Amino acid sequence: MLSAYHSLANTALSFYDPLGLGRAALDYWRDSIERQVLFLDVMRQRGNQYLEHMEQTKPNVLGFDAEILMDGRELPRPVNYELLRIQPPEGVEIDPDMRPFVVVDPRAGHGPGIGGFKPDSEIGVALRAGHPCYFIGFLPFPVQGQTVEDVADAEIAFLREINTRHSHISEKPMVVGNCQAGWQLMMAAALEPECFGPILIAGAPLSYWAGERGKAPMRYSAGMTGGSWLTAFASDLGAGLFDGAWLVQNFEKLNPANTLWTKQYRLYANVDEEAERYLNFERWWGGHVVLGGEEIQYIVDNLFVGNRLSCAKLTTRDGRRIDLRNVRSPIVVFCSQGDDITPPPQALGWIRDLYADVDDIQAHEQTIVYCVHDSTGHLGIFVSGNVSRKEHAEFTANMDYIDVLPPGLYETQVTEKAAQGARESAHIDGDYLLEFSPRTLEDVEEIVMPIDEDERRFATVERVSQINLGIYQMMVQPWMQAIMTPSAARWIRRMHPIRLGYKLFSDRNPLMVPVPVMAEIVKRERHVIASDNTWRILEGMVSDQIAASLDAYRRQRDQMTETLFMQLYGQPWLQTMVGLGATAEPLSRRPGIEPEHRRFIAARKSELTERIEEGGSLEAVLRALIYILGGAPATDERNFQRLKASREEFKGELDLAAFKALVRDQFFILRMDRKAALDALPAMLTDASNAEIDADLAHIEHVLAASGPLSEHAAERLAAVREQFDRARPSPSSGQ
Repeated sequence: MLSAYHSLANTALSFYDPLGLGRAALDYWRDSIERQVLFLDVMRQRGNQYLEHMEQTKPNVLGFDAEILMDGRELPRPVNYELLRIQPPEGVEIDPDMRPFVVVDPRAGHGPGIGGFKPDSEIGVALRAGHPCYFIGFLPFPVQGQTVEDVADAEIAFLREINTRHSHISEKPMVVGNCQAGWQLMMAAALEPECFGPILIAGAPLSYWAGERGKAPMRYSAGMTGGSWLTAFASDLGAGLFDGAWLVQNFEKLNPANTLWTKQYRLYANVDEEAERYLNFERWWGGHVVLGGEEIQYIVDNLFVGNRLSCAKLTTRDGRRIDLRNVRSPIVVFCSQGDDITPPPQALGWIRDLYADVDDIQAHEQTIVYCVHDSTGHLGIFVSGNVSRKEHAEFTANMDYIDVLPPGLYETQVTEKAAQGARESAHIDGDYLLEFSPRTLEDVEEIVMPIDEDERRFATVERVSQINLGIYQMMVQPWMQAIMTPSAARWIRRMHPIRLGYKLFSDRNPLMVPVPVMAEIVKRERHVIASDNTWRILEGMVSDQIAASLDAYRRQRDQMTETLFMQLYGQPWLQTMVGLGATAEPLSRRPGIEPEHRRFIAARKSELTERIEEGGSLEAVLRALIYILGGAPATDERNFQRLKASREEFKGELDLAAFKALVRDQFFILRMDRKAALDALPAMLTDASNAEIDADLAHIEHVLAASGPLSEHAAERLAAVREQFDRARPSPSSGQ
């Protein structure tokens, strides 16, 4: 009937609408009605998908088949986590001798599986590279009484199991932690560093007080609500369980334009192409889980409000201090300027919180690499296919290289392989080139932009939070715990606005019954209008105006929130009342050096001093390369590929772990006494013939040539190395 009416109207308009505006309006009217019906049908499918997902015992959005290896509920201190082994898809070959790859999923309100959500995901990239892959996920409800420490211990137990399964190789697993899983993973690695290989933390907040003014509005949330008492109240409403939908709602409030308009309008405007993508994403975004009240209170008090992880102020129940300086594996921090949930200052601020300078990092034998993306959002860091194909692919392909980097602080950039010449590209894995540049703490501070007055304000929030939480726990919590029952808590969770929004558009709502029938009719006779339709263009303009208005509201809201926060918690009288005093002296948050670590450094120096002249050609070549390149064994992956390929050229076999230890030893020897280390080169080559010395020098030049022409400074150092190698040549009378 609609089509017949439309034909009749078109015939009439052909006489009275010479410019075609009326015909365009009629086409647009028909198309918009059809899109509305299809939009409602997608929303109905979303609601049904949500209900089906939530009714599953172990909901998961992993895009790969997996086998459960360990159930955290069977551990001595049970938790709702599982260790899964990913089954490679058809056509993908796994090399059992390659380093295992582990993804730890974030438990921040959403369900598990985001790290393996799509073929172009962190797991997908690792599988295509041939790595055995594992996944640490979780169930929707926690085990009663489980704590954050229990979860960290479970992750350690899972890593031990993986190490046992791959005991035939020397490399420890590469472990990836997204968002919340990043700080959780770092806690576990600080407690048991020997279980972990290189660690990649993507979009993970570790320094919660850090942030640039005018950005990162989430860091003001605790101050504007009076601290963590609200978390305790929400847990009491859940009869000891915290609904993750509250966390999801906080994320959505950050960008009201996207939440209230853009996301839905994009589906409505392109409903014929967008439906599948929208439903796939909503399957994860709407898979809300529940956290234990004790867990979330620990997280909010110690991390979000207290910022104690980045300053080594956390201790376990048995007295172990959680100090990130204990992590022995290389740490790769991946963050983005476009991330409003974990902006770069929060991802990198822990470095300046823990270390005085790069010498301090090197003294702890730590290798820290950071990469700052220009634009991708928080979810894009570990969901975007473009990011996975580029940054994650390069990190995965070059973890052996990162594992060999000497201690220090580096920034990495991923550049197009096409920009390199054919000769230079020969030693590049994949389509991109991974380049490293040594950095200092001053470079990090330019990103973090610390302000001492703001540190005092957040410290004031921490004290106010403790006071308010204490009052709540004394005067209100006993009553809440007495009246709330599990049944009432379940009813409250079901009535949460976000959860209710899914259910109202599902088939459980009788008003949605005609929608699938109408959608089927529309699909059979779909009339898509051209993109140049005048009214369709006008629709897009109106949509842009609505999004711009909501963005303007967000900016105004965030600016007012920041101003109020700064004014309130910057008051000297409030800071004095909570015990911080009104002095202008900055708060010292950097932890001290443990006496045990000082003794370790002294013993390490004494050991290396005795070994300055030890070694042969291999040690001499590596020492020379590190010296020429100014401290690092390579400036990008090309040099490492040459080193890796040429290890067999030296006498005997040297696995990657031994190679890494050798590089680090030579680095520290050079750092400790550069002159003595260089002067010792002839002694290390005493038994070498002229031909062997020539081969060693040719090897050095071959490695250096992999990344292009040498700088003037590096050329001077190469000349100094040549001179030392020439001093080692046997005299002509020796006959060699």
